[in-house]
Amino acid sequence: MTRVRKIAVLLSIVLLVAFSMSLAIARHRNDSKYRVFCANGKTEIEQRTLEQEKNARGSNVCVLAEFDYLSDAEKWAENHGGKGSDCRCG
Repeated sequence: MTRVRKIAVLLSIVLLVAFSMSLAIARHRNDSKYRVFCANGKTEIEQRTLEQEKNARGSNVCVLAEFDYLSDAEKWAENHGGKGSDCRCG
């Protein structure tokens, strides 16, 4: 293999890895929300996705609200009875 070909292959690999990492970072950013859940009739705040919360708490779970910041999720929950308060999935 010529030197130029080796460099081209290595550069291709580096670009592929960089692209894959940027996709992983973007995917992680989408899942870093704070969600207010109603889980088994009680209000909770978690960073889990709905699927993760259902796996942890069972199928009686729904998302009541979603926020970028924990303080906003806590404020919303407090205005709706507070963490641990009774809730219902619509």
